[in-house]
Amino acid sequence: MIPILYEERGFLVCLKPPGLLSQSGPGDDLLQALSRQAGGSFLPVHRLDRGVGGVMTVARSKSAAAALSAAVAQRKFEKEYLCLVRGRPGEEAGTYRDLLLHDRQRNKSFVVDRIRGGVKEAELDYRCLASSGGLSLVHVRLRTGRTHQIRVQFASRGTPLAGDGKYGGGPGEIALWSYRLAFPHPETGRPLAFSSLPQGGLWEEFSLETLLSASI
Repeated sequence: MIPILYEERGFLVCLKPPGLLSQSGPGDDLLQALSRQAGGSFLPVHRLDRGVGGVMTVARSKSAAAALSAAVAQRKFEKEYLCLVRGRPGEEAGTYRDLLLHDRQRNKSFVVDRIRGGVKEAELDYRCLASSGGLSLVHVRLRTGRTHQIRVQFASRGTPLAGDGKYGGGPGEIALWSYRLAFPHPETGRPLAFSSLPQGGLWEEFSLETLLSASI
């Protein structure tokens, strides 16, 4: 069962399990799972990497999908994440700005030093909340939404996400969680916000709720 945090006629907010595709692709995906569970059809608004879990919004109507997608394009769709990185960022808080190139054949992104075809600007704000056992708990606010953005931006600075084998974080489950979404209601424009904390595994090293309430 997919946990549903909020549901209306035009959209719903749920928790995507790690390991499930967020959009249509080979094998099962979140949209199909929701259709079997709740009935009807669903349309994508944004995406999470297969190995990443957490809060996601999907649309139940074309009009809601258009309104929510417009909010994403206009940067009115706020995305916050929690991640566990190996080591500790050089500064307690800051902004990472990079140029990213995504290689579709290898499904991997790279930090590059100049603008050329396929290169996009990537920006995020971060704050390191705590460190323990060689890992650091980091809160991230995305300013752009590039493929593997958080993963490659931290890895390029020598602090890959734990469990992210593609970018040097070692084996296991990627320690990246979609913690909070905030966006305008697709019909009324009323501000909405939804959040959920990860549980189990490496996350148990940290008192997430206490750290977040004290630091954000």
